[in-house]
Amino acid sequence: MTTHVNKIHYVTTITKVARDLGEDEDWLRDVANEMEIEDGAIWAFGVGEDGVQAFTDFGIERLIELIQVYKDNPELIKRWSTA
Repeated sequence: MTTHVNKIHYVTTITKVARDLGEDEDWLRDVANEMEIEDGAIWAFGVGEDGVQAFTDFGIERLIELIQVYKDNPELIKRWSTA
């Protein structure tokens, strides 16, 4: 019998990713909103917490790609935010 072993050892919160990348956290939340678990985005919960978005290393790479897309096309966030 083979048992699946999760290969993710840690995740990084959106607050730390925003600080490390020099991006506004609220804007980054808008960008990351479209990410799914397959993109390396997860929610972490603790006692008495609402939860925080966090990313695997792959998720951070994917997020950096999305940041570039939205910086190249800033109207995408405006259209999404007003929809």
